Amino acid sequence: MGSEHAGPDLSALTDIDEVVHAPARLALLTYLYVVESADYVFLIRLTGLSWGNLATHLAKLEKANYVTVTKEFRGKKPHSTVKLTARGRAAFSDYKASLQRLLGSLPG
Repeated sequence: MGSEHAGPDLSALTDIDEVVHAPARLALLTYLYVVESADYVFLIRLTGLSWGNLATHLAKLEKANYVTVTKEFRGKKPHSTVKLTARGRAAFSDYKASLQRLLGSLPG
């Protein structure tokens, strides 16, 4: 027997970017999407990640060319700044659109 409702459009799940989808990386990209750049201390405070976890997730985002990390010294202290690339901005926008399609297909 057929159903009156076809159910959610799960095809949007195939469009989900696995690099973006990880919760920690999604949080980082979400913050970076609305600011020009952020330093490590700011990102740690916002996400609650440890220094090691932050570095690991940023390395994955940097490998995908979604962020750039600039390392410099301010006086004698190291200072790292993270910025979303054009590719990262597009990946985040595509991810958001895929989720909206998926969630928009749910009843209610």
